[in-house]
Amino acid sequence: MLVARKASSFSFLTASSKSVVSSSSLLHRRRSHLAFSSFSSSSICVVKAAAAAAFHMSAILPQNYHLLQNASSSSSSSSQKRKVKRGCCFSAGSCSSSSFAFSQNPSVSPLLRGGRRRHAFVAAAAPVDEVDTLNDKIAAQAALVKGLKADGKTNQDEEVKAAVVLLKRLKAELESATGGGGEGKKKKAAPPPTQKKGGGGKKKGGGEQSSGSSPEEVRQVRIEKVAQLSAANQEPFAYRFDRTNTAAKLQAAYPESVLAKGCELENGTREKVCGRVTARRVFGKLAFMTLTDASGTIQLYCDESRIDQEQFETIKNLIDVGDIVGCEGPLKRTDKGELSVVVEDIKVLTKSLRNLPDKWHGLQDVEIKYRQRYVDLIASSESRDTFYQRAQIIKTMRRYLEDELEFMEMETPIMHTVSGGADAKPFNTHHNALNMDLTLRIATELHLKRLVVGGFERVYEIGRIFRNEGLSTRHNPEFTSIELYQAYGDVSDMLELTEEVICRCAAAVSPSKKLEPIQYGDETIDLTKRPWRRASMNDLVIEACNVDVLNGFDGDLEKAKAACEPALKAHSKQAGASIPAVRDSPNLGTLLNEMFEATVEGTLRQPTFVLDHPIEISPLAKPHREKKGVTERFELFVVGRELANAFSELTDPIDQRERFEKQSRAHAETQRAALVRAEKKVERGDKDASDVLKETTDDIYDFPIDEDFINALEYGMPPCGGLGIGVDRLVMLLTNSPSIRDVIAFPTLKKEEQ
Repeated sequence: MLVARKASSFSFLTASSKSVVSSSSLLHRRRSHLAFSSFSSSSICVVKAAAAAAFHMSAILPQNYHLLQNASSSSSSSSQKRKVKRGCCFSAGSCSSSSFAFSQNPSVSPLLRGGRRRHAFVAAAAPVDEVDTLNDKIAAQAALVKGLKADGKTNQDEEVKAAVVLLKRLKAELESATGGGGEGKKKKAAPPPTQKKGGGGKKKGGGEQSSGSSPEEVRQVRIEKVAQLSAANQEPFAYRFDRTNTAAKLQAAYPESVLAKGCELENGTREKVCGRVTARRVFGKLAFMTLTDASGTIQLYCDESRIDQEQFETIKNLIDVGDIVGCEGPLKRTDKGELSVVVEDIKVLTKSLRNLPDKWHGLQDVEIKYRQRYVDLIASSESRDTFYQRAQIIKTMRRYLEDELEFMEMETPIMHTVSGGADAKPFNTHHNALNMDLTLRIATELHLKRLVVGGFERVYEIGRIFRNEGLSTRHNPEFTSIELYQAYGDVSDMLELTEEVICRCAAAVSPSKKLEPIQYGDETIDLTKRPWRRASMNDLVIEACNVDVLNGFDGDLEKAKAACEPALKAHSKQAGASIPAVRDSPNLGTLLNEMFEATVEGTLRQPTFVLDHPIEISPLAKPHREKKGVTERFELFVVGRELANAFSELTDPIDQRERFEKQSRAHAETQRAALVRAEKKVERGDKDASDVLKETTDDIYDFPIDEDFINALEYGMPPCGGLGIGVDRLVMLLTNSPSIRDVIAFPTLKKEEQ
């Protein structure tokens, strides 16, 4: 007996299991249309509950399978006349048609499909491949869950709980088998990129949980596969693999002119390759995988007739996207032109327990990209290329300095008793055994100069620097710099050396291996127009806002400040934000630097050497031999960022002490003024005043004088030119990377909240 109730878009039906099958005909999906029987539009439609009940018997309960066979054989004659290809079908789309059709062949198991391969429900029909089988099992199990709920069961009932657990496990198996590319619920996604030519329908990528399985469910399925591999005497975490070639070498050695389409190498050569499976597709007796190693990719062609049956089952059922495998076999080029290794032996070298990101899109979450760089590197060839290029840039620096200029690489301490070489807040630490407070270095400068005093005439160091300051797209608390010092040279030598080393690095990572204009964002940066532009800091400020800070006010600081404030307001709103810093400037040199940063720095897009920095902000540089109040110092700016800093090194120990003392006093005055300004905001009750006061207090630090460095100078240091280059910023420029985090493998990040 059937009891039906019509709803707005679905009709729900309850029945005994036998009467549902015998009384309901299921709608069959064809490739282009559905077969319908003659029901009126007002008839009550049979919906998912009927299908669920039918498959509860046929697909899930084998002991009731004969019921569906009997129902098929006793179905109405009008439906028997309809030609049906693969069993009984039910449309999961709109019920408005209220139409039915079913198979006249009782030996074929029931098939329930909605739309074109959206939700497939298969009972016992032979699968065309593993993915179809898993999809069919998932759909049948989903139908069972819906059928139980249609019978009045809830999520709290044990039967429903057990059915849901099995459904999730099936979804996880599908996720693991396809790397996320199974035919479960389809996500709305951008169209995939054009597929490369290849053999056998190679499938790209391992998408993110597209079948609805959680990462933990996928992980549990893969852990079970580890156990299965071990049970089959296959080590899932191998010790080694001896390969004969890399993917790139094989691609280079066997172009299409050597190995034509559809041909197999028949000289007896067998290659051993290994790497990570980054794509996988099974077609019955054929399987195709993309193998990626450090050099590139190559296809694995797996033919059931060419490999041991047990190994082919391993390929089908136990190898997933993300696994690291090693295989052996001859080479062939498929009919579609894809160079492939014909797999005759394969081993799982490392079983991956985690699913990889979608190959088309990579990691979309930038935070995860930086926090889990290992996943980013697996998924993104662009990220790997950036770090290959970084290594090439550093190698080029070393080879040029050592092989051609005879510099010697040295190593200096990271922990300092006195922080020096720059004006920056250090990180503090404590040495327990010595019961001594230490700081992490903020520069390598002062120790390298000690080495020059000791007799090493050309020294350099590529090392990590640590500054306890803010983070931005240009700043990371831990970064890499190169500093070098050349005895008997001066700032003019450093100008030439800076241009040359940067141009060589640019050529080293250029596709043509030649120096050429580079692209950075939407700008073209021309490094080829040498020598690069050179201009003094004061002249650039005059050009930007028509204020001559150094020479226009007869040394009167207050008059200069009074002229700078309206100039900043007139220049831009952004420049106007620097007015408080201008007011706090303790001297003309600091004032000029504030004006430069506010009005000029960001405009220097093409390579520009900014010369003649004020003495007050250059405590380690020699006074200019011709110009009063400035030093023989330059900074290189490209795309509005400082890239290099160099000068004729100060060698006079008496002058050095006086400079350090003045800088220390100016530093204290600047911090005191900032603190007073923050306290006044609190007194006025300004918005966020407490936060400003906390930030100001946190930024206060001492500026100590390194007495031992002055002592070294008193022994005598030869004339010397020095240069420092920010390696990370140089890599950003030459690899077109918008953020410093893109070029540091493991950038500093805020602690992840649990």
